Amino acid sequence: MSVSYRWVIVAAGALMTCVALGAMFSLAIFQEPIATATGWSHVGIASAMTLNFIVMGFGGFFWGAASDRFGPRVVVLIGSVLLGLALVLASRAETLLQFQLTYGILVGLAASTFFAPMIAATTAWFDENRGLAVSLVSAGMGVAPMTISPFARWLISAYEWRPAMLIIGVAAWVLLVPAALLVRRPPAETADTGTEFAADGARPQLSKVFRSPQFIVLGLTFAACCAAHSGPIFHMVNYATICGVAPMAAVSIYSVEGLAGLGGRLLYGSLADRIGVKPVLVAGLLVQAAALATYLLVSRLGEFYALAIVFGSAYGGVMPLYAVLAREYFGPRIIGTVFGAATMLSSLGMAFGPLIGGWIFDTFANYSWLFIGSAMVGLGAAAIALAFPPLARQKPQPAFGVAP
Repeated sequence: MSVSYRWVIVAAGALMTCVALGAMFSLAIFQEPIATATGWSHVGIASAMTLNFIVMGFGGFFWGAASDRFGPRVVVLIGSVLLGLALVLASRAETLLQFQLTYGILVGLAASTFFAPMIAATTAWFDENRGLAVSLVSAGMGVAPMTISPFARWLISAYEWRPAMLIIGVAAWVLLVPAALLVRRPPAETADTGTEFAADGARPQLSKVFRSPQFIVLGLTFAACCAAHSGPIFHMVNYATICGVAPMAAVSIYSVEGLAGLGGRLLYGSLADRIGVKPVLVAGLLVQAAALATYLLVSRLGEFYALAIVFGSAYGGVMPLYAVLAREYFGPRIIGTVFGAATMLSSLGMAFGPLIGGWIFDTFANYSWLFIGSAMVGLGAAAIALAFPPLARQKPQPAFGVAP
């Protein structure tokens, strides 16, 4: 198989993350129409997103390990079928509990089949430009607010929320199943060997990996980073509307964040390839924390746009870097399992942002405490990231070492 096929993997991965994560995060667009049509509480609807993150976390670990064992194609094909089914069923939910179970659990389980396995598969295909390649796959998440979110808003305006969700579910089948069939394992020669956890191609011991300082810092940083931005992202449209921004314009803020996240992924990924992952990650986390605090000071559409560029580029830019670190610390043989475990921790951190944001809004009728708390958590993420140990490849190699 031609090594150039690696770019097909990148394209398929970008499409999958765009559709899957875009469909999941579109709940932010559906939230107000669902609440208006059904009378369900904001916190009750937002709890479906909390379930998404919790299920996606545990599912990411399970599916990441499955992709190491059976290959990524089987995993993403299952997810493609399940995602469409979950959205179709959620569109038919008659009670809040039914909606929480279908959208919260099934959509989260389906979405977890794409992110960790496809990111892991991409890292295994690339020895050079790995940061850029992973960023391009992750860029699908940045494209989603510019595509899935406006599409969802238009469908809701034209057909109400139930037909809109049904149409998105069918579209997921049409787009994802063919893309899943394009996914392949990397050629054996592209998978390098040798980390401090396993030399000469041996499979690293998971018990050693999960107790290592590298994995502990990776997991905690990833979790704190996602805990910081999940609530503000989910509630941004509603927050802008409260500030007087028109509903469609408020959705466009979400889209600007996504566009900025796309640029941020490319910028941060390229910088990480050039100057190293750790300094780029720490800088991005600090920018994210500062942007979150600044949301307390904005109220006009132009101000929202300007800050969305800064915030979107920061949180979008740092997200792919965790996969690059996992690959460089632990090697390709267990990258699906390791990154799936790290994703599980990040999803647990991310799970409480939408729920807490909904509770804050229902209790105080504003989001001030959400942005204050999120900024503090973001600073904590940057502090944890400073504890990353040096990469093994940066250490002097033994004289008898031989390049693979």
